[in-house]
Amino acid sequence: MARDRRHPAARGSGNIGLECVGATTQHPRKQVSNRPVLRTGDGRLRGPANYFARHFYSLENAGYRLLWTGTWFAFFGMQMQIVARGWLAYDLTGQNTALGAMMLAFGAPSLVFTLWGGVLADRLPRRRTLLISQGVLCLNSAWVALMVSIGLIEFWMLLAASFTQGVGFAFMGPARQAFIGSLVGREAVGNAIVLQQLSMNGTRVVGPALAGVFISLWFIGVAGVYFMTAAGFLISILTVLRLPPGEPEERTETTSPLGDLVDGLRYVKSRPSVAILILTSFALTALAFPFQSFLPSLAEDIYQAGSQGLGILSAVQAVGAVFAVVLVASMADQASAWQRQLLLGIAFGGSVTLLGFASSFAAGLGAILLVGACSAGFQSLNNALSVSYSESRYHGRVQSLTMLSWSLFGIASMPIGVVADIIGIRETLMITGLLGIAAVLALHVIGKIWGAEEDRYQIPKESTQDQLPRS
Repeated sequence: MARDRRHPAARGSGNIGLECVGATTQHPRKQVSNRPVLRTGDGRLRGPANYFARHFYSLENAGYRLLWTGTWFAFFGMQMQIVARGWLAYDLTGQNTALGAMMLAFGAPSLVFTLWGGVLADRLPRRRTLLISQGVLCLNSAWVALMVSIGLIEFWMLLAASFTQGVGFAFMGPARQAFIGSLVGREAVGNAIVLQQLSMNGTRVVGPALAGVFISLWFIGVAGVYFMTAAGFLISILTVLRLPPGEPEERTETTSPLGDLVDGLRYVKSRPSVAILILTSFALTALAFPFQSFLPSLAEDIYQAGSQGLGILSAVQAVGAVFAVVLVASMADQASAWQRQLLLGIAFGGSVTLLGFASSFAAGLGAILLVGACSAGFQSLNNALSVSYSESRYHGRVQSLTMLSWSLFGIASMPIGVVADIIGIRETLMITGLLGIAAVLALHVIGKIWGAEEDRYQIPKESTQDQLPRS
């Protein structure tokens, strides 16, 4: 029988007319080059087609394309809402502390529920979890839009909406990430995770800039941006409805949800490479990522650029992020990914420090471009490696731990906002960036002592249920 030599991500996706050659039998973590080269019956693909085949091969999977497309719509609205929410909160209060308080309202429920979201992602059909969580987020955005439209919006309502959003993301995030592994399988999961980051960051190229423009238009305003967010989630729900159920791996024994939670924590503890990746994500998310919460303050108080300036800052940051994600898309399955995510983590902290030094809008644009590239590159490789190094039956719980770092982002934003009000936002960014660098280096040393670099060469057990039906 002829062997199906297409890339594993494409098998079962229909007759796409591509054949995979140049495959290697090296250890998956030691493979540095020899990315499969795709051919047609007429010869080797060249130019953009060959580049796409090498860097975006997980999109050959029809189910993953649907999930990926839905992510674009959901996060396009979300990126606009982030700008609108920050602008509205600062307009209502005029304080950096208020921006931090909103992130705290988002982070607190995430801290409580994200781990349970990972447990559910490994126990229940992932499509069901995605539908329910995105439905909650859709209604939440529509409610805020209505309150703004009729002039009844108050700051406490924004806090309540942020809390609800934190709960929704706590269940949506792990289910979405675990679903990726089910759709594309082990061989392409690293590339698929990185491309998921591309869809999230790609929306930031246009979304924030449009939000700044829309907010300034009297016939759209903040309410219109929130309505657009609700519409984005609705479209994403429609794409998820076309996906297979995403049943988790069959269990050999029955355990309680609490037992699953404890088992997941024990598994991560037994895998130093996965644990160090998660801890590094924790450190940088708590120390360096809060810069995102204070972009409204930078745009308004430091650069005097207004809402449109805020949109431009966010868009430039996203351009850097998209460039970095496209660059690292083919690196996620290479042995060098471990070292590169370390270097990107250090560069991320350094770029936040540079943002603190930027005193003009032009300098701020240059710094935020570096921040976007380094943060997205680090986050993409870190998330991809944490999934690639772990067993499929733990994907939901491992990703919930990774996403738990965003709860720290929300919680850390509050005290950092207080510090910014006392000593200044620029000085605060300088300090947090340097602390981020120190944390990454310290964890790297701990990882060497713990044996993380050797542990990453362990081949995770393959699940027989990773491959869901594709069409």
